Amino acid sequence: MIKKSVSDKDLFKIYDENTDKTYFGCSQEWYTTEWQRRAGCGPTTASNIILYMTKKQNFTLSDQKYGSKEECLSLMNEVWQYVTPSNRGMPTTKMFYECIIEYVKSKGLNYSYNCIDIPEEADQRPGFRELLGFIEQALTNDAPIAFLNLCNGDEKNLDRWHWVTLISLDYAEDLSSAFICILDEGMIKSIDLVLWYKTTILGGGFVYLTGSGKM
Repeated sequence: MIKKSVSDKDLFKIYDENTDKTYFGCSQEWYTTEWQRRAGCGPTTASNIILYMTKKQNFTLSDQKYGSKEECLSLMNEVWQYVTPSNRGMPTTKMFYECIIEYVKSKGLNYSYNCIDIPEEADQRPGFRELLGFIEQALTNDAPIAFLNLCNGDEKNLDRWHWVTLISLDYAEDLSSAFICILDEGMIKSIDLVLWYKTTILGGGFVYLTGSGKM
């Protein structure tokens, strides 16, 4: 198996002082309003990406260091002001990357986006090897990936119409199997990417950021 991953998964660790619990990544359930909890997967995923990039490069966007749940919720609320779901949520990669780029630019950060879409029409989709190459390149660059799943197909460990954060990839050289680890609900989950790719009806897409950080 070929294995790729972000360099330090522990940078996603978030501590809740009230419950003495440690999470991996933010959870949209932390938002305070019902609408945010229902529609907040996009801004939550964006927050995970910002969290990792700022910790990795040892700079902060404010006085917060994003080590605790309370601090990360502050980040999530700030990101929400830019990565704001519509009444249909955030159903396209274009909507996601335009919003997150607007946010990072507002913070004086120098990042660009990379994107690959998996269209609804199976005959218009990039080949599976191309998709793996995209994911592998992102992880080689130590960039967590925003993964939009519009239809989970037969993969039961993934919610439909949902954004999650992809942090690792394991795949066979003959492409017979491929598994990704994602952050969702403050946990690490394993997803069968081959199963998703073959059975998703509506597709989805993947986005990651590259750049040098502060301008």
